[in-house]
Amino acid sequence: METGKTFRKPPLLNRKKTDPGKFIFTGNKPAEELDIQLFKYNKGDCIETKNISPSSIESFQNDNFNYWLNLYGLNDSDTIASICSRFDIHNLAIQDILDVNQRPKFQEFEGYSFLTLKSIVPLNNELVTEQISIVFGKNFLISFQERKADFFEHLRFRLREDKGIIRESNCDYLLYGMLESILDNYFRTLDQLESDLENLNLTDTKKELLPNTLVMIENHKKFVHFIQKSILPLKEFSQIVERQESKYIEKKNLKYFLEIKDLCLTLLDSCDILQSSLESSTNLFFSVQGHRMNQVMKTLTIVSTIFIPLTFLTGIYGMNFHNMPEIQWKYGYAALWLLIVLIFTGMVLYLKKMKWF
Repeated sequence: METGKTFRKPPLLNRKKTDPGKFIFTGNKPAEELDIQLFKYNKGDCIETKNISPSSIESFQNDNFNYWLNLYGLNDSDTIASICSRFDIHNLAIQDILDVNQRPKFQEFEGYSFLTLKSIVPLNNELVTEQISIVFGKNFLISFQERKADFFEHLRFRLREDKGIIRESNCDYLLYGMLESILDNYFRTLDQLESDLENLNLTDTKKELLPNTLVMIENHKKFVHFIQKSILPLKEFSQIVERQESKYIEKKNLKYFLEIKDLCLTLLDSCDILQSSLESSTNLFFSVQGHRMNQVMKTLTIVSTIFIPLTFLTGIYGMNFHNMPEIQWKYGYAALWLLIVLIFTGMVLYLKKMKWF
């Protein structure tokens, strides 16, 4: 039986750097090669450029276009730092982009806002977390992803095909679509965890319970706790937007970020319910194991209770004394067997009456 989904723990950041301008990627290596994609769009037009070389990236123009620059792969920290420097992204934000152990957070800088959060990448029997960092301003959004994934493919389709209002809206609406997509992954993950828990079927007395079952439950507990910690900062960000404290979220789009807040609250409620179910499953696991152990001990007790008097009789008549009257008796052997059968039958009937089995 599989032990359930597990974490892939990334290495820690060494903050004792001799060169403060040197940035370190803390993710698991080897990571994917850097791949850069740019969407330049407005209501009437959308220009998509793929496989951009880092040296050819230009500053965003202050025109009637919106810009979405997406970067896959953070392994080359020097190149990432160089790209960020072209857009005057602060060194603290650069290190947060490259540090995959960074707690999800939102921070305002001069000329842009910075948001970093966690998403989930399901790989075989693992639930691998991916850090996604977003820098957004008046008419631009830059997203940094550890690896290629289809989180935002539906947004690219909308831009190409001019579906919905994404092309006639500013980058804050694009940000809403990205956050909604990330939260959708959390919903799917929690649904999968619930399905795994239901498939355990701990109440099936005919099913053997393995130690791996308990390991899987404990792994799920850790992951649900991780999801809770990841969602809380995103909820805090939506509350900041609700108070209109974010410079680059338009008032007309506040309703979308209120929806993000509702989704976060729903996820947190689902996490609480799942945590309670996992805790109950742990208690049920030990209860079922204890009950089965009691049944085994009860069976052994019944067998011992029946055979103790029979062993006593055979022990007496197994002694080598000459002056034992029953040994010389013609019907002694048959009488002993009759007594054994009567005691055995009587003990079985008595225990059955006591409802031991």
